[in-house]
Amino acid sequence: MSDTTAQGEMVGGTPPEVGPPGSWWRRRPVLVSLVVVVVLVATILTDLPQSATPAVQYGTDVQVLRQINSDVAPCSYAVGEAFMIHRRQLAGTLTASERAEVPKLLTDDQMACSFTSQSVFDLSNVEVPGSTSGRYLQNLVGTATTWVTSDSLRAIEAIQSLWGNRHDAAALRKLARAEQLMSEDRALALRDMAGADHVVKRKLPRLKLTAVPA
Repeated sequence: MSDTTAQGEMVGGTPPEVGPPGSWWRRRPVLVSLVVVVVLVATILTDLPQSATPAVQYGTDVQVLRQINSDVAPCSYAVGEAFMIHRRQLAGTLTASERAEVPKLLTDDQMACSFTSQSVFDLSNVEVPGSTSGRYLQNLVGTATTWVTSDSLRAIEAIQSLWGNRHDAAALRKLARAEQLMSEDRALALRDMAGADHVVKRKLPRLKLTAVPA
């Protein structure tokens, strides 16, 4: 697809098998609870000296942000691609050959935002410093994981349903709710970013979570 090529390459390889539509890992209450547990258990706190200067904290935080951005990149791209496909479906601008590719593309997009993705696993294991600014970044890791594995996954699943029936009322409601949650959690993550910026007295790298509608 021309639009897909413009945005970049999708993660290669054969996606793992996806469970049935009712799989427990696709339910937001379960996912949010699991995200909290995973982040609390798996996030490694590397304490910095209490006297660490803002410059020292900044250098460490930059590395953390780069890791977070690297880990969210596959899903951030995937959800952007899914929304692009949905827009073009509604506009009727997909060619016959592009339409034939859509089911596979959406499946790949779904896998990029699930816990079966290596990048999502890596996100939940980001090493966060125990500094003052690091506490904001620890919150950010949890929020970003929810944005990926709950909000974005919900949006992609709704778009998959709408690909089969663009008038599916339940899928339309699901997509609208997903967009709301994505926006809310992205705003929360940006507030944590602003808090860390304030502590280190410098701007950290931009958080690369796709804004919706993508």
